[in-house]
Amino acid sequence: MLRELWHFLRVRKKFWLVPIFVVMFLFGGLVVLSQGSAVAPFIYTIF
Repeated sequence: MLRELWHFLRVRKKFWLVPIFVVMFLFGGLVVLSQGSAVAPFIYTIF
């Protein structure tokens, strides 16, 4: 799936979408980490 996404971005010259996908991936990772872990109180203080 990532290979197809990269191919799409490269062929269509939509490189400006890369930072958006990176930020979405990072926020998704924060949500997964904050679900019942010891890291959750520290993540909540950031926001």
